[in-house]
Amino acid sequence: MTAVDVAIVGGGAVGAACARAAALRGLEVAIFEPGPDPAAASPASAGMLAAQIEPLDDVLIGLSVRGRDLYEPLAPALQETTGIDIGFWRAGIASVAFDDQTADRLKEDVARQRQAGLRCDWLDGGEVRERWPGAAPECLGALFAPEDGAVDPQAVARACLADARRLGAAFQPEKIERLQIANGRTTGVISPRGVTAAEHVVIAAGVWSPQIASLPRPLAVEPLRGQMAATAWPDGTPPAILYHEQGYVLARGVDAVLGSTMERAGFSAAVTNEGLAQIFRGAVRLLPALVRQAVARTWAGLRPVTPDGRPILGRDPELAGLWYATGHGRNGILLAALTGEIIADLLTTGETNVDIAPLGADRFNP
Repeated sequence: MTAVDVAIVGGGAVGAACARAAALRGLEVAIFEPGPDPAAASPASAGMLAAQIEPLDDVLIGLSVRGRDLYEPLAPALQETTGIDIGFWRAGIASVAFDDQTADRLKEDVARQRQAGLRCDWLDGGEVRERWPGAAPECLGALFAPEDGAVDPQAVARACLADARRLGAAFQPEKIERLQIANGRTTGVISPRGVTAAEHVVIAAGVWSPQIASLPRPLAVEPLRGQMAATAWPDGTPPAILYHEQGYVLARGVDAVLGSTMERAGFSAAVTNEGLAQIFRGAVRLLPALVRQAVARTWAGLRPVTPDGRPILGRDPELAGLWYATGHGRNGILLAALTGEIIADLLTTGETNVDIAPLGADRFNP
């Protein structure tokens, strides 16, 4: 039996960020990740830092803005310690309106965000077309969040993991089957290779989190499939991130990343003709020049979603030593760095300066 301070179950972006933050605070960390899964959420993400675009409630907006802003110092720090460029790009995101109802709603969002002290602008249709020639020719205008942006999601996970290992974290390519529990607290994790004793266990396994045996409660996390595609970015079109009704077009280098579906398909990460057709309809409406671009690749991943769309974050109220960092849905990359800081603070001090009361594991089954 080996022993560590913290066993982190899951090595995607969230788990890797938790491992890095805990190791930075001097904790001995082991990360358990059985290997790259084609259905995993992190590689399938577009990496949008859409803090002011996607969240639907005040709790998520506050968390998301804070999470987004952490990437400003994190990107150069990871570049320095690991040599990995996470592709941090902060050039804004435009949420486009094609009808009066959507335009009115987005204008209300602009006013509400400005009142909350956030930078947010309304661009009329002419301003959108002037800023991004060839984009959304039918649009009536757009909410523009100039401080939103994107990162390369695979690079984020890879860099956080590399930095955690640099700081002494051990990577174990093993699947955790169950918790080890004694006297009302978790004392470690059990894999096919044996037991690893741990004072703390962090569940960060995305859609697979509920499958870990011996959890003290059912986790209200289910998979939601997101299909995506990539083409070349059209020549002569300024790079942009354009969004409409959960569909988007994102410039990443010379590529255009197109997304995404939100489908209940169990644990199937298959790409379907229907899903791709939906993606391309939305993408071509946002950027018509994409109709002339050949598809370079397609893929899909499973986002871990909860009934209220908020992550499950913090301690288990009944089992000492057990912590949750799961259920981030489409916001896993956006919230990864912040989740890592929150979990590391809780592990070392028992407290965090982020209000996570609305994110407790027992809110679905008190």
